[in-house]
Amino acid sequence: MLQRFCSWLLYKRMGWTKRVTVDHPDKYIICLAPHTSNWDFIIGQLYMRAEGMHNHFLMKKEWFFWPLGPIFRAMGGIPVWRSKHTSMTDNLATTAREADTFHLCITPEGTRSLNPDWKKGFYFIALKAKLPILLYAADYERKLIACTRVVIPSGDVEADMKTIKLYYKDFKGKKPELFTIGDIG
Repeated sequence: MLQRFCSWLLYKRMGWTKRVTVDHPDKYIICLAPHTSNWDFIIGQLYMRAEGMHNHFLMKKEWFFWPLGPIFRAMGGIPVWRSKHTSMTDNLATTAREADTFHLCITPEGTRSLNPDWKKGFYFIALKAKLPILLYAADYERKLIACTRVVIPSGDVEADMKTIKLYYKDFKGKKPELFTIGDIG
């Protein structure tokens, strides 16, 4: 019932479409960009529910206050303490290796503000756990959710990040002025 409602709301009522051409294995990381608005979370949650997916996601710990904390955790949220230097990538990679299934969605910009220096934690989790990275985009201009590329981390971080960033160059976030792939020369 929830799946049908979310599908109706996202695709029929809100007018979004999808172009997803890649397989979703038992274990993967989703790299989601552009991330320029809190609406990205809502669109992402509607899409996941409409498609019958369950993905965990990282979110700054400040959002995990009562009553939202328990709700976000139930939805798959994992709080991130950005001020602390923890071994979160190592812990998530270990969890991924040991689990039968592992689905984690990360926004590499790490913020809804303009940020040319994308975080690479998602890449290192995928590299350490030997997971594919599914490149998902939410394009507000075309009302399109797209995933047409998978990156298998090679260990050449700069080359792989260039490939990943170039994938997103033509997608428009809710606030396009807040999105950049930076200088990838």
